[in-house]
Amino acid sequence: MVKLAVIYYSSTGINYQLAKWAEEGGKEAGAEVRVVKVPELAPEAAIESNPGWKAHVEETKDVPEAKSDDIEWADAIIFSTPTRFGNVASQMKQFLDTQGGLWASGKTVNKVVSAMTSAQNPHGGQEATVLALYTSMMHWGAIIVPPGYTDPLLFAAGGNPYGTSVSQGQDGKMVEDVQAAVKHQAKRTVEIAKKVAGS
Repeated sequence: MVKLAVIYYSSTGINYQLAKWAEEGGKEAGAEVRVVKVPELAPEAAIESNPGWKAHVEETKDVPEAKSDDIEWADAIIFSTPTRFGNVASQMKQFLDTQGGLWASGKTVNKVVSAMTSAQNPHGGQEATVLALYTSMMHWGAIIVPPGYTDPLLFAAGGNPYGTSVSQGQDGKMVEDVQAAVKHQAKRTVEIAKKVAGS
């Protein structure tokens, strides 16, 4: 059984929802799945001043925090992070940057990885964020599994071949319908992980 870690950062809940859909897709593909969040770095005052952010922190207080052990445990990893100025959110970047010990001991090699993201608008850096995360994965020696155009349903979600991405409207909700695309991406990631494992 493929072990899939879904590692996410979310301030107001969009990437948490993407992570939950990835969990569903992974389980449907027969994987054992862990959903974990990277540690929050923002000051309490910033969280308290944003009702949506504060509510989401409370909602997900029981979601375990990601640790190096989750990466070592996993055969496959799906990362989900919001875009910050066209790049990976600092919380996710900090988590990746603290994995030097795993990297140095070769424990990131051949992990099968894929990534998802969100931004306030369609051209707000969604593709750049996924590609930036994949740059780190190249250094890890990981095997990157993008969705590409492997299923027509990806076009309904915006057609991002690098990884599912979604826009967040002013109302805080997702603009595009990406649930099916996320599940497909998760299933594809598990499928490739099975092939890498030779099962």
